[in-house]
Amino acid sequence: MENNTIAAICTAQGNGAISIIRISGKDTYNIVAKIFSPLKKNFNFETQSQGNKFYNGYIIDNNGKTIDRVVVFCYKNPHSYTGEDTIEISCHASIYIQRQILKIVLENGAQPAQPGEFTQRAYMNGKMDLSQAEAVADLIASKSAAEHNIAINQMRGGITNEIKRLRDLLLKFTSLMELELDFSEEDVEFADRSQLREILNETKNYLKRLINSFAVGNAIKNGIPVAIAGQPNAGKSTLLNALLNDERAIVSDIPGTTRDSIEDSLIINGITYRLIDTAGIRNTSDTIEKLGIDRAKNAVEKAEIVILVVDPMTDIYKQYQDVIPSSFNGKLIIAINKLDIKSIEIDSQKFPDNTKIIKISAKHKENIDLLLNTISEFSQTNYSTDDVILTNLRHYEIFREALDSIERGETALNSGLSGEFVSQDIREALRLFGDITGDEITPNEVLGNIFKNFCIGK
Repeated sequence: MENNTIAAICTAQGNGAISIIRISGKDTYNIVAKIFSPLKKNFNFETQSQGNKFYNGYIIDNNGKTIDRVVVFCYKNPHSYTGEDTIEISCHASIYIQRQILKIVLENGAQPAQPGEFTQRAYMNGKMDLSQAEAVADLIASKSAAEHNIAINQMRGGITNEIKRLRDLLLKFTSLMELELDFSEEDVEFADRSQLREILNETKNYLKRLINSFAVGNAIKNGIPVAIAGQPNAGKSTLLNALLNDERAIVSDIPGTTRDSIEDSLIINGITYRLIDTAGIRNTSDTIEKLGIDRAKNAVEKAEIVILVVDPMTDIYKQYQDVIPSSFNGKLIIAINKLDIKSIEIDSQKFPDNTKIIKISAKHKENIDLLLNTISEFSQTNYSTDDVILTNLRHYEIFREALDSIERGETALNSGLSGEFVSQDIREALRLFGDITGDEITPNEVLGNIFKNFCIGK
């Protein structure tokens, strides 16, 4: 990483009340001193400014023109986000003002920051480890309370603290086992094998729990898929509009109106759900409609929850058989629609155990709250805010490799093989743990791949 001074607009672009331009690097104070005129008389900003202080004044361009009245927030290294000298200029959020101030900063010696470069510098300067840095991106991208909670936990070091504990235990024993190699002729053991078995078992169980948590974490991060399925004119599109409280889908009495899947997001009790309104499933000779029906069937197969919208005027069980494949093993909600037209009783024993039956009127929005609560209850996302949940595919793949190494080491230990073979597998697991936190030297291309998805200014 170059030792230059970087700058970027950190807030979302557009008109607003306030915007922030962040500058970080060794020349930060020198650059700001050239363009900032403090309100305080006889105040030399470059020599008299202090960290953790703010100053009022004006930004002046190189021709002496006043651009804006601003507040300058000062941070001295290492007490800043990046660990470097950092200044944040808080200005009015006119697009023109933001761009002019950034332009002036760049003209006076700063370089444009690359996406994620501020956070990358924070990592390189030891302000956070790699897993915490990745959590910053997840925090920025969080759209629900659940995503926010998971990202905050990771940014606080949820994964880091557990890995450090496991690494310390494994490192202690692998060091003792390798020490035994120096005394191989004396046939002595420094490492207690039974205690090592306990540590390997503890590590293995922890890794399995983390790996299993990825299914929940991935669903929370990307949204739990909920397919709205049924035959034509059952009221699927009307239900989608009712759930979203918006006219998202076209509603018509003409069968086959929905030719393609319509998708939108909905947050229920802090969890994001991806609602997928599908084409009505029926036999048809229409080529385009057939494509929509194929997509509908695919959405049903992949959904964690399916809302089967049924018309009480026809055989409900037959509608279920026609729409839901026998291979489906997700959660099923049968929404008996159009109760304003007909009241009906249904035999719940005909349907799988993992089924809830609700009577609704999508048109008049009756029992929609009940349906929302049922969706929430059906999703397997019960977790404590203190739980460490994997949402990062890179972490998931590394932990799977680490588990393989631990299991190989356990097999070698139980087989009575030399400590050299056991130690080799444990050391591989230690290396992989380092890839999570970045404690080991990580190739520049790996770092670049991680930080490239950050927004500019972070």
